[in-house]
Amino acid sequence: MKVAVYCGSRSGNEPLYAEKARELGEFFGNNGIDLVFGGGHVGLMGIIADAVLANGGKVYGVIPQHLVNRELAHPGLTELFVVGNMHERKAKMAELADGFVALPGGIGTLEEIFEVWTWAQLGFHKKPCAFYNVTGFYDSLLDMVKTMVAAGFVKQQYLDMIVLAHTPKELVDGFSSYVPPQEKWA
Repeated sequence: MKVAVYCGSRSGNEPLYAEKARELGEFFGNNGIDLVFGGGHVGLMGIIADAVLANGGKVYGVIPQHLVNRELAHPGLTELFVVGNMHERKAKMAELADGFVALPGGIGTLEEIFEVWTWAQLGFHKKPCAFYNVTGFYDSLLDMVKTMVAAGFVKQQYLDMIVLAHTPKELVDGFSSYVPPQEKWA
């Protein structure tokens, strides 16, 4: 299994974010789960990649040339794909991955997980999407999506399709039991 992880290029203010990224990376490495990620050596991205590698796992990075030029590429990956832009990065990560998870992060993290979640809703893929909800990081975001459901803009099944995990085991179990919803326009 290859899991795309979207997460911060910073470590955040709470040390638990880094600890949980490391823990997830160790779990991936020890359980033969490959990491697909944004290819950077900074922030939570670098932490999870280093943890997977340190525990014998494979790590595939996808990074735009612009960020390579700024010396942000992780130097020790199993394979690094250098692409022309962010659109190509997201497409390549989606192609490589069997599932997607967002750890704590910023605007880019949200944009990436929302895009693959939308693609799943539209039937462009049948892969699970998840939020790794460290210390309730995504609670208010999910409350907003519940507001969208209540307002009639999102069907409940598209909220229900999200795997909400607090531990590596919950994430893998959620991916294993995932059943894609009916496509939005089917």
